[in-house]
Amino acid sequence: MSYRTKPLLILLFIFLGIQNAGADVFTFKADRMSGSRALGRESTILIGNAEVRSDNLLLRADRIEIQGDNNQFISCTGNVWGHEENKNILFYTDKLRYDRKLKIARLEGNSTLEDRDREIVARGRFIEYDDLNEITVLQISVRLFKDDMVCRSEYAIYHRNDRLLDLSGFPIVYKSDDEFHADKIRVDLDTDDVIMEGTVSGTIMN
Repeated sequence: MSYRTKPLLILLFIFLGIQNAGADVFTFKADRMSGSRALGRESTILIGNAEVRSDNLLLRADRIEIQGDNNQFISCTGNVWGHEENKNILFYTDKLRYDRKLKIARLEGNSTLEDRDREIVARGRFIEYDDLNEITVLQISVRLFKDDMVCRSEYAIYHRNDRLLDLSGFPIVYKSDDEFHADKIRVDLDTDDVIMEGTVSGTIMN
């Protein structure tokens, strides 16, 4: 069985259900909607001003596809914007895939994660955000900005709970006028202390 709606200026929020005892309310809206409920191939496609809310996560994009049992997987493309409301974390990316069961979001393309409560902005070509464990993995052309500090590398892990940042892959940290290079760098985002391992070099301006 399949279904299709005629184009609408606004498709009102549609309640899809409550998942388990955790009461994860799932709603969506868009200009147009199509999809299929064929067994094993369940999918819903939202096009134009598409928006999905899953518990505390709000996602917006040009196109959103919802798949899987209990609408487990959400794929967003085109001008993707997301907001994890409880932690005040924003996403901007070209493409995003979210697993509602594991609470993991994967961002691809020009991607930005903005942790407003921690006053941190992180960018990369691939970002994986694990909401349950509060760990973010960033890869390729990684940049992280905090106050007057800029961190660069090809790979990074942001531990939100511990407020630590681990950098590898040609890491560099610019702190005011100082510059630090090493094989691996750990940054304490509470104190801005820099811990370096391997071949270490730097420039400190007095």
